[in-house]
Amino acid sequence: MEIQRLAAMLLDAEDNVQPIEQLTQSYPELTVEKAYEVQLAVIGERLKSGRKIIGKKIGLTSFGMQKLLGVDEPDYGHLLNTMLVSNGGICPRQEFLIPRVEGEIAFVLNKDLQGPGVTEIDVIGSTEGILPAIEIVDSRIRDWKIKLADTVADNASSARIVLGSRMYNLMDFDLRSLGMFIEKNGDLVNSGTGIEVLGNPVVSVAWLANKLSEFGICLKAGEIILSGAITAAVNAEKGDVFNLTFDRLGNVSVKFS
Repeated sequence: MEIQRLAAMLLDAEDNVQPIEQLTQSYPELTVEKAYEVQLAVIGERLKSGRKIIGKKIGLTSFGMQKLLGVDEPDYGHLLNTMLVSNGGICPRQEFLIPRVEGEIAFVLNKDLQGPGVTEIDVIGSTEGILPAIEIVDSRIRDWKIKLADTVADNASSARIVLGSRMYNLMDFDLRSLGMFIEKNGDLVNSGTGIEVLGNPVVSVAWLANKLSEFGICLKAGEIILSGAITAAVNAEKGDVFNLTFDRLGNVSVKFS
């Protein structure tokens, strides 16, 4: 199996906003381990074009999603500088295939986190602060018909991120009980608490640091870490306005034009 060929297919799909068929159907030999190689190849090509890694995202942090895909751990992807959208900003709908909106807690690190053996205490001690965040996910695989290896190869279905305007001290919050609700065009469409993210978003970040050690990668000071979706993702169409409110963390919003 050609890792670079699959990476090129995913790059073309994103650049041209044209979906490709399910990789695990066309290439049944695509394991999760090989899929991470494809992801790294995709990111490598993006870096060659001048983009920069600004952090990581963690996906499949809810036990419901893990059960749906038949897996027992999350996955991860890379965040690039070109994915950033300003709070209250606009995303052109034509840049996406089937975008969905998720609410997450973002961590900003002030120390490197190198696994294995990273604990929740290590995460707390390495966090500069937390922010409310929107992750816009999109699948380059046609109609979101994916298995774990498909989304892993596709950079964990990453597309855009929107960060809140103010950072807060992690120690001032119990993230397990921190509530969040999503409004779409003024209507409440979803709500949840941080306990939906592996029981605690801090656990999620520790998992990522330890998982990355398998690839010789560490989380670096200054990186943004999206800890995982608090609720199920919500579909987005042209004209939709999303406003997410987090308990004591404030609001973050985005519009699709």
